[in-house]
Amino acid sequence: MNFKPSLLAFFLIAAPSAMAQAPDAKAILEGARISATLTKLDEGLSGNLRKGGQKTPVTLFLKGKDIQFQFSETKGQWRGFHMTLGDNDFNLFEIIDGKMKQFPADKIVMPIAGTDLTYEDLSLRFFHWPNPKLEAQEDVGGQPCYKIRIDKPKGAAGRYEVVYVWVHTKFGAFMKIRGHDKSGGLVKEFQVEDVMQIAKDTWTLRKMQVATHDPANGRRVSITDVAFDTPNKSGPKGLR
Repeated sequence: MNFKPSLLAFFLIAAPSAMAQAPDAKAILEGARISATLTKLDEGLSGNLRKGGQKTPVTLFLKGKDIQFQFSETKGQWRGFHMTLGDNDFNLFEIIDGKMKQFPADKIVMPIAGTDLTYEDLSLRFFHWPNPKLEAQEDVGGQPCYKIRIDKPKGAAGRYEVVYVWVHTKFGAFMKIRGHDKSGGLVKEFQVEDVMQIAKDTWTLRKMQVATHDPANGRRVSITDVAFDTPNKSGPKGLR
């Protein structure tokens, strides 16, 4: 994978100068959070979730701490969701007949369309958990990264108790994420495989692999490939 000295964004945007000057865990994660810069993506991102022979179209719209995503299990029929993220809270709504209905907190761990990606995963809400800790510097795929530990706030919903995020030391983009349960077992791993340029100084995810693991032994159970194309111009519309 070749990186260039520019912004790199999926749900996140790079802040390379801040990374170089201040290797502070909170600053690193803030540089990798959802950015209002992505309001330039008015058409949203369209792509697919692939697991085995199953392909599920998905569209993602980003605007600051508001996210909308839609997926289609049946051709021409879309389910839409709206998420609002905060440092200590997380609100998920399903859009039904143009109205937002609160989505039960206990369902955020449910798979989306039978894939390895859950509602919790798609929001990457653990990037907003407080008090991250910088643990080390490690290479991921030959790329130098900061390894950051984030512990789930008391009382928060979700399956992960501890999340480790590897963020590129130069470009500020996440390279790998691992979510662990309360016993320390590995539950999920996210691995960035490819990126694409969508505008000057703006890069976004092209492909990521999401793998579910058996926390009892760490073995990989199943895999879903997440792939996005160029910004969507013909699919359903989202945030404005």
